Amino acid sequence: MRLSVSEELLAEVSPAIRRLIDDQVATRLAAKDHTLWGPAAESEAEIRLGWIDSAADSIGLLPGIFELRDRFRAEGVDRFVLCGMGGSSLAPEVITKTAGVELLVLDSTAPDQVSSAIRELARTAVIVSSKSGSTVETDSQKRAFESAFLNAGIDPKQRIVVVTDPGSPLDVASRSAGYRVFNADPNVGGRYSALTAFGLVPSGLAGADIAGLLSSASRAAHELAHDSEDNPAILLAAALAGDTSKRDKFLIQTDGLAGFGDWVEQLVAESTGKEDRGVLPVVVSSSAPEHALSLSDTVKVTFGNSPADVNFSGDLGELFLLWEYATALAGYLIGINPFDQPNVESAKAAARELLDSPQVAQEIEFTDRGVAVHQFGIELIGSTVESAIEQLLARLNQDSYLAIQVYLSRTEYPQFEVLRDVAARRTNRPVTFGWGPRFLHSTGQYHKGGPQQGIFIQITGNHGHDLAVPERPFSFAELISAQALGDANVLANHGLPVVQFELSEPLQGLQMLERAIAS
Repeated sequence: MRLSVSEELLAEVSPAIRRLIDDQVATRLAAKDHTLWGPAAESEAEIRLGWIDSAADSIGLLPGIFELRDRFRAEGVDRFVLCGMGGSSLAPEVITKTAGVELLVLDSTAPDQVSSAIRELARTAVIVSSKSGSTVETDSQKRAFESAFLNAGIDPKQRIVVVTDPGSPLDVASRSAGYRVFNADPNVGGRYSALTAFGLVPSGLAGADIAGLLSSASRAAHELAHDSEDNPAILLAAALAGDTSKRDKFLIQTDGLAGFGDWVEQLVAESTGKEDRGVLPVVVSSSAPEHALSLSDTVKVTFGNSPADVNFSGDLGELFLLWEYATALAGYLIGINPFDQPNVESAKAAARELLDSPQVAQEIEFTDRGVAVHQFGIELIGSTVESAIEQLLARLNQDSYLAIQVYLSRTEYPQFEVLRDVAARRTNRPVTFGWGPRFLHSTGQYHKGGPQQGIFIQITGNHGHDLAVPERPFSFAELISAQALGDANVLANHGLPVVQFELSEPLQGLQMLERAIAS
């Protein structure tokens, strides 16, 4: 494991490095000192520090995972689907991509994306992962797969594996029904769970070397527990959060480590974005326009050997633990509790209210060439897509970021990711891109709880067909629509401007939006 910080940034954050060392924060964290983040955080921190020992504690899970993996192989089951959101899905996606093994991650309620995952059932096993055991997305996906397996003459209990906290509603119901259940450490929060059952079960069943992953993390534990300028976690925490009055955003480029930036995005954004404070990760590629800009409020972080303010490398297990340590230390520097997510529930509650009262709907402000435009927290003048874009972008200033949120199937419409670079090139500001509802379990906390700097473009559209959620009074299309509208309303209630573009033909709408943003 290696981490370097540029001389200029190192000089800027040296007081933060000194503070972490003098206060012995790394050794206190390694000893699970739950008082580090102040009295208000103590009760939560006391039950959220199990991740420090996850590399050792999770070894006991390996025999059960390997036994089930071998049983599936013997039965000809070689296709694995993970139903999970946020911390239950992002780490397994990184682990399996790095290992070069296939795992289909279903972290959406878009009906076309769910339908496309329900195929080849004769060779498919499904891992249903939910820490709370009550995640609406995961519950809906599980119901859809149960119905599909039964219709195919396959016993769902032989093909669905459950990962959840002990005693959760999902744990109790699944054991009672006869499903195979793996319990995760309840003293580890979802976004810190990469080295627990949430990261290991789906990755191990898919064929990744999870024993090597734990060994890699174990080797790093000793290095990260020292109060020293040689501790990479101290350097990283100071680089990210040493002076958030000046720099409160960072670009992260991890082209050589697929998906790792998305995992970091959730870990840092959801951990630090609260009480109007925080650090915003902006996931970019090596060709991102921001690289050519001198953004005074932004730190540039890269994996590998690319020149940047911060450069890091190492084995995946080491890097999981490095960033977890650094995020907890960053919380200490910022003065927030890095283990709660007080604003995440607001969007969930708003979506539930809309599902319970489907007659409540946002009126269309105007329709332009097959694109219906809705406004939240902003009063639009005019009736064209171009004018709506212009009025929204006019609100950007030297502290702002733009967030593009797409509530469509990310497997069917990956083309929409082009909008991130187009918008960054137009605005000369950091631009984040999120697939809804996936980002609600990630940057959604930062949007509402962090510095109120966001400007939001929300994209919804025609999903082609709908899919029922068995034994529930709503469909997947109704669910994802409620999630989009609910989050837009919550953002507007925080005084943040949102413009929603509802596309009747997604690819045609994309071309129109791309031209409007670029011009």
